[in-house]
Amino acid sequence: MATVVLVLNPGQPRAVELARDAADWLAASGHSVRVPDEDATAAGLAEYGRPNDDIASGADLAVSLGGDGTILRTVGLVADDEVPVLGVNVGRLGYLAHVEPHELIGALGRVVAGDFAVEERLLLCVRINPAPGSGPEPMSLLALNEAVVEKASAGQVVHVAVSVTGEAFTTYAADGLIVATSTGSTAYAFSARGPIIDPTHRALLLTPVSPHMAFDRSLVFDPSQSLCLEVLDRPAQLIVDGRELGPLAPGSAVDCRAASQVARFVALEPSDFYGVLKAKFGLADR
Repeated sequence: MATVVLVLNPGQPRAVELARDAADWLAASGHSVRVPDEDATAAGLAEYGRPNDDIASGADLAVSLGGDGTILRTVGLVADDEVPVLGVNVGRLGYLAHVEPHELIGALGRVVAGDFAVEERLLLCVRINPAPGSGPEPMSLLALNEAVVEKASAGQVVHVAVSVTGEAFTTYAADGLIVATSTGSTAYAFSARGPIIDPTHRALLLTPVSPHMAFDRSLVFDPSQSLCLEVLDRPAQLIVDGRELGPLAPGSAVDCRAASQVARFVALEPSDFYGVLKAKFGLADR
């Protein structure tokens, strides 16, 4: 018997429908189903509801029903427990969800039978060190895509001093700075003209957003290195995988490094990242 976590986007009717279908099939097949409390209430699956801090313990699989944003949330819920994630694409073509809705039950059957591989992706460990007297105690969290330090108000830039593995590098004047994983290179960093990196490659990517300085290039770092972003003379804000985590007072620092944990994705077929890339941009074969 397998224990399966279902995470969905309650705002997508198709995701709600798929969650109900998956729960029915899993329960009828003798498997255990868990759904985050807030998702369970919205989807009419209250009998399967579990609190977030208890949902991944002992689980064998997590199923993400939504878009890439739902996958980011799913990874955040289960990465500490090394639970593999099966992404079901409900909506636009995404980079992370490779199973289509009509394939869900067949995919579940293959996974619970052990007929799958696991693809690992680097995660960022993001440690927030607030300026003395400015906020809560230091905290750490995981990110699959990126951590962003950006300006707190329109019409201003943020000044951020960057250190690489403890050595001062330079100070950026920009709308923001993005520290991304290879997986995140196709997200916000891409829109800021950063490079696309194969998601299986372990690397850290530093990309400035609208820099007000001559040096405007992205930098790619080895995963053994760490990046420290210190906010200087005016407030900034921190966003991690799309979640706004509040203001950063001058003197606050954000430390980003490769996490000891990894994101684990279910692979039912060989990875086709470049096929998705071609489809996204309408690239011709020749």
